[in-house]
Amino acid sequence: MGEMTDRTDAVGTDTTDATDTEDLIAIVGMAGRFPGSDGVPAFWRRAVAGVEALVEYGRDELIAAGEDPALVDDPDYVRSGMPLEGHDRFDAKAFGYTPREARLMDPQVRVFLECAWEALEDAGCDPDRYRERAAVFGAAGMTRYLWLNAVPALGSSLNTLEGRILNDKDFLATAASYRLGLRGPAVSVQTACSASLVAVHLAVQSLLSHESDIALAGGSTIELPHRVGYLYKEGGIGSPDGHCRPFDHRSEGTVGGSGAGAVLLQRYDDAVAEGRRVYAVIRGSAINNDGAAKVGFTAPSVEGQAGAVRDALALGDVAPHTVGYVETHGTGTRIGDPIEIEALRSAYGVPAGTPADGGVWAGRRVALGSAKATIGHLDAAAGVAGLIRAALAVRDGVIPPSPYFEKPNPLLELEDSPFYVPTESTVWPAGDTPRRAGVSSFGVGGTNAHVVVEQAPAPAAGTPTPRGRELLVLSAVDEDALERWRLRVADAFDEPGAAPVHLADVAHTLATGRRLLPHRLAVVAADAEEAGALLRDVDTRRIRVAGEPPSPVFLFPGQGAQRPGMAAGLHQVAPRFREELDTCLGLLRGEGVELRDLMLDPAADADALNSTDKAQPALFAFSYALARQWQEWGLTPRAMAGHSIGEYVAACLAGVFDLPEALRLVAARGRLMAALPQGSMLAVALPEDEAAAQARAAHVDLAAVNGPRQCVLSGTREAIEELRGSLAARGVQCRLLHTSHAFHSAMLDPMLAAFEREVRAVRLREPSLPFVSCLTGQPITAAQACDPGYWSAQARGTVRFGAGVDLLAARQDTLFVEVGAGKGMSELARRHLRSLRHAPIASLPLTGAVSPDAQLLGALGQAWEAGAEIDWAAYYDGERRGHAELPGYPFARDRYWLDAPARGQAPAVAADTAEAAPAPLETSAPAGPGSRTEEIVRAAFVEAFGVDDIALDDDFFGLGGTSLLAAELVHRLRKQLNSDFPVRYLFEAPQVCELAALIDGGGQGAAHAGPPGPDELDELLAQLEGLPEDDLIGLLGTGGTEGVTA
Repeated sequence: MGEMTDRTDAVGTDTTDATDTEDLIAIVGMAGRFPGSDGVPAFWRRAVAGVEALVEYGRDELIAAGEDPALVDDPDYVRSGMPLEGHDRFDAKAFGYTPREARLMDPQVRVFLECAWEALEDAGCDPDRYRERAAVFGAAGMTRYLWLNAVPALGSSLNTLEGRILNDKDFLATAASYRLGLRGPAVSVQTACSASLVAVHLAVQSLLSHESDIALAGGSTIELPHRVGYLYKEGGIGSPDGHCRPFDHRSEGTVGGSGAGAVLLQRYDDAVAEGRRVYAVIRGSAINNDGAAKVGFTAPSVEGQAGAVRDALALGDVAPHTVGYVETHGTGTRIGDPIEIEALRSAYGVPAGTPADGGVWAGRRVALGSAKATIGHLDAAAGVAGLIRAALAVRDGVIPPSPYFEKPNPLLELEDSPFYVPTESTVWPAGDTPRRAGVSSFGVGGTNAHVVVEQAPAPAAGTPTPRGRELLVLSAVDEDALERWRLRVADAFDEPGAAPVHLADVAHTLATGRRLLPHRLAVVAADAEEAGALLRDVDTRRIRVAGEPPSPVFLFPGQGAQRPGMAAGLHQVAPRFREELDTCLGLLRGEGVELRDLMLDPAADADALNSTDKAQPALFAFSYALARQWQEWGLTPRAMAGHSIGEYVAACLAGVFDLPEALRLVAARGRLMAALPQGSMLAVALPEDEAAAQARAAHVDLAAVNGPRQCVLSGTREAIEELRGSLAARGVQCRLLHTSHAFHSAMLDPMLAAFEREVRAVRLREPSLPFVSCLTGQPITAAQACDPGYWSAQARGTVRFGAGVDLLAARQDTLFVEVGAGKGMSELARRHLRSLRHAPIASLPLTGAVSPDAQLLGALGQAWEAGAEIDWAAYYDGERRGHAELPGYPFARDRYWLDAPARGQAPAVAADTAEAAPAPLETSAPAGPGSRTEEIVRAAFVEAFGVDDIALDDDFFGLGGTSLLAAELVHRLRKQLNSDFPVRYLFEAPQVCELAALIDGGGQGAAHAGPPGPDELDELLAQLEGLPEDDLIGLLGTGGTEGVTA
């Protein structure tokens, strides 16, 4: 932004090169809740249509809301307003608040939190994965909820510090930073009506100084009491009929409204580099104060307003005649409108009496508008509402009209100026400069703010997606929210009048730009129509609940899974797989094994591929390349296991031998085995001891034990055929395997010495990743891995894959992933389903006509559903994806409200408040009757958390308790139990039953009417400070050290 030489009269001259974007600030995300509009898209549609959000209230409705009947019947009482639908609703669980905290919290803070979340989401910015400095500059209206509702409803039971934290404007920005995990500056802004636009200016300065890398800015105002009118007073600022008519000859005042808005800002060059959608850019912004140059503290000032406008134009190097629209403060008051127009004339260099129809102004006009005409005066949120309107106007090339405007106020003399007020939606074409708009917001007390926004440069075109199908991932805080979310996204695919949906952009936005929450769902679709159908028809029983990330275990299959063209589909769409497979095929060609056509051509000769000298190298190359693809996507195995030839893939990934050495050994192994006489293998449904007995009797070998009743016998074709017949006659299930040789039998003995010599020729290393030996069913030792004799014995001995799977399944968080063609290994692992949290996954189960890329994406989706941490940046590497405009997160609309007492009535908590728990809250059913102390403690927990179903084994910190709440709870219990037990009891025994038992066991003491003493709190804090950070976070159960210093 340009540097001013004279801040009193300098104006922009458009000297900045249009390609110079260094000082531009991009508006990359926006969110809002406004009267009549639950979101920015609806707000903009109504603005363009000129729809006013005024609501008329009935007499009975007003009296029921607490208004005095005599006041309502006063002829000057205006029975209308601009209310915010759902002002009393909030998704406490999404933000980790208890129901009690949600009820205590100022609704202005609640709605700001949701707007902050939505603005980040709208920008495709997941705060959990954003590692740079993210700032918050926020504003809120006067805090009335605490005093009008909370204090009367709760009386002396209200913890005043807790009430202040949940209500005071000082904590607005820090609450957003804490709940969303943002680590840049967090500043609450208090300049009255101009506060949210001042917050935008401060955010711009923070970005330009590199103090922050992204910045949220906005404001929130909810008028209380809500849904009531006001008493019109002649000469005041209120409109006599509830309509706000800025600059009109009938303008007599404004009308209050409730709403909130937030924008996410980023340096333009950074936004482009990160692929963000840009609504508009901020060229310049400025703030100042009127000082004493006005008739009174609350009065506006021409000089002050003109100075802010002039400074913003100069800082942005913007010539006034290039601005086509000004989103004014526009209160529609008799004093405010004339002063604002006079200030604009001064700043734009077109004083009254001088028609602007010549020179640079020839043929140019500046439209005037004000959000207050449609949504009322939103006080601290007014400026950001105006900014959102202006940004969308320059983006879409449409200037919104002013409803109820008839003709200009003659005092404004608009006919002798370039300014006009449009009465209908106006197309705004781009001229010799990009579309530009000014935004003004002026606060009582004299703090003025002006921002100049400009049409963003055209975005770069995206790259074509290499995939024929896309993986769509959706997540939410609970199952109900996920249900709402999937239907909302499905509806977005066929919304009437919506722009065409690019599925690849939708998939990218969902994966990289939305928070990854515990309840998850993934679908694979080829186009938007299929995606919508799948999301509508998905079996909700498939919905996964991801907890801590699982512990992946790779399973590599053995011979028998090969088929012609097995790599064709993935070779086209999976870059890392293609790279690694091509490397393997090149190295194998050097070993005299040519596999390219066999693996990439589905019409290739199946018999040729089934030959052992081809099958084993092919299976190794396929599984190895697929494993590397999984690793590229972020799935790093905790351990591995391979079935026969599959163990070579595990050993190579573990570094026992490098890739060229592994391929040399695999090629030699296959070649030596292929030269042996052919044999057969038989799968039998017998336990190991019976299978071994049958093998001995038939003079064959026990080749594999894959499970409790899953064994394989191996030997000559004649012996195996005879044994098959005898077992079948006894009713034993058995089937011949499609193999050419009798692997893992005595028939391999002739090749073992030669193969061991091959192994001795390569360098063997200790494994860097654990894997299970298929020879022992136990973790391989360094000595075994480095012993050539082990690898020759591995070709001959019994494969104990079942024992290995049993060992790996001992951890409940194991996630088995079969890395290869088919689903044989994952099926073997499925017998552990009851003990495992996650069902085994087959990368390519090869069922039906589903393409390989769809199967692999489905497997990736299953891993993500299980909680695996996928590297989406690597997944989309090399692609330039656009930002898809998707619906926002489906916040629960649960009512949390403390109703102010009506006249003559006792205070009451709202009856229909949803008793929803915060994210960490998982209460069990209330236990049966216990001791008197248990009942008192349980009742105290119920009151503290606002949750009825407290069980005796519920944990104070697991429910979301903090040290601040702990002090209050102990203070209450001391009074009720007539016991001065120390605070540390609650930290030592946080469950209801434990605490009650500890109190009873400690004996009765003297009544203690005061709060915990300083020595006791000092001791507690010393104990907490001595804990490691992770232990402290786990103890408090709040995700941080909230309240520790209270």
